Amino acid sequence: MDGPTVRPLPQPTLASADFWTAGADGELRIARCGDCSAYTHPPLPRCRSCRSPAMTMTPVSGRAVVAGFTVNAQQWLPGFPPPYVIAIVILDEDEGVRLTTNIVNCDPGDVHVGMRVRVLFEKAGDVHVPLFEPDPERRAAPGPVPGPPARRPVPRPMASARKFEDAVALTGAGQSAVGRRLMVDPLSLTVDACLAAIEDAGLAPDDIDGLATYPGPGGAGMSEGGVMALEEALRLRPTWVNGGPDTPGQIGSITSAMLAVAAGLCRHVLCFRTVWESSHAALVRSGRWHVPDAPATGMMEWRLPFGAASAANWIACQASHYFHRYGDDRETLGWIAINARRNAARNPEAVYRDPMTMDDYLGARMVSSPFGLYDCDVPVDGAVAVVVSAVETAADRPRPAVLVEAAGTQITERLSWDQDTLTHLPQSLGPSAHLWSRTSLRPADVDVAELYDGFSFNALSWLEALGFCEFGEARDFIDEGRGIALGGRLPLNTHGGQLSAGRTHGYGFVREAMLQLRGEAGDRQVPDARVAVVSAGGGVPSGALLLRADR
Repeated sequence: MDGPTVRPLPQPTLASADFWTAGADGELRIARCGDCSAYTHPPLPRCRSCRSPAMTMTPVSGRAVVAGFTVNAQQWLPGFPPPYVIAIVILDEDEGVRLTTNIVNCDPGDVHVGMRVRVLFEKAGDVHVPLFEPDPERRAAPGPVPGPPARRPVPRPMASARKFEDAVALTGAGQSAVGRRLMVDPLSLTVDACLAAIEDAGLAPDDIDGLATYPGPGGAGMSEGGVMALEEALRLRPTWVNGGPDTPGQIGSITSAMLAVAAGLCRHVLCFRTVWESSHAALVRSGRWHVPDAPATGMMEWRLPFGAASAANWIACQASHYFHRYGDDRETLGWIAINARRNAARNPEAVYRDPMTMDDYLGARMVSSPFGLYDCDVPVDGAVAVVVSAVETAADRPRPAVLVEAAGTQITERLSWDQDTLTHLPQSLGPSAHLWSRTSLRPADVDVAELYDGFSFNALSWLEALGFCEFGEARDFIDEGRGIALGGRLPLNTHGGQLSAGRTHGYGFVREAMLQLRGEAGDRQVPDARVAVVSAGGGVPSGALLLRADR
């Protein structure tokens, strides 16, 4: 790393303090089970393998192999100048234990998957941050592809033959203005989208008896304030409300609304999602919005000290592992971005509609390798709302209802960005397998796919996880954009996705699927679209919906 580096300091907890102080004697310590000998990281009160409580911090060799990495080129943190290498390394003692870290004391261009490394420590305040450098004693013996290959999980059997999905319909969708730096009160955007969705469903505000949102109150331009803020603005007097971040992706709030309707708690639930990241960033840059300095806590305790401030960094490590395992390259991701832009050109609501070529894609500045500028979704201001209704009311609505065939919500992997699946986006495999276990439809029956593309690699992961092609075969399936084009075998992200239409955080995909299935998508309409799949969640947790037309 060039220039002085000021690392954000982790906030050691009662569980993690021994990890952060262990480097004082030059030894890396990892929690180990006294019963089955498995290691667990980050430290947990129970063994990840046998659930034993006999966990003690135990010295390890400090030797590891690089499983995935990214050369970060973006200045995320003021005291952490790029370029620098963020990596996931697998410890020699246990391939199930990984650390997110920095690779130092070598040229970033020399780092590769399979590189053997050893630990060293950097003292920062009262903690000792474990970094890794090339291991000179093992330089001539590159490691094999580290970590297990992807596998399709076996979902739990259905708990009941009665499907809650059969009791609901999506009857309305609305969207506010969407754009860059609108500098508009985010609650105003929410109200605009919600009233539009209510009108689209042929309802009046007084008909709404439930509210659901993601993530509830939140900061950094990610929420208008949640259910409480919207209820104060519209006074709907709902009988049921729900909001929070721990759902199967952002559209997990829609799934929760379905459950409430199926259970008879309400008949019409208004679901909404608002972002104002673009205006928030502008306010921070201008000094009108102060972001206080704070130690790294929660999941950021294990990432921020290494400059891994963005999901771009975390997911890029998975992408590099995928490329190494399957022999792919950036052009495969490029066709996803180019396809999104072509579709956005047909969408008057999309933020970016100008044509883009492969040369434009490859020539754009790098953000976090292998991701360049056009691999990353577009932060915007905007709100999207969806009405979930009892299915028996669908015939009374002015527009064709969209029926829910299946929901995929099961967690099969660790809820972690680095401790489980490395080949694909974390948490795309479980919801995908669960989705198909709840329906007799198969991937071949899907007419249009609206798959989360916070980064281009996310959409690739969902294509393979959902079984539209086998693992490692996305390049052939995409077929230089022909396979995912509007006239291709599986039209993908028909409105431009988040890469070109703007990051409406999952909800935009549901709205676009509804327009496609109602035959209302204009110039980008997929002819005779009757089945659509939607996924959401740029990581953990995630979820998926299979929707079908009622026409």
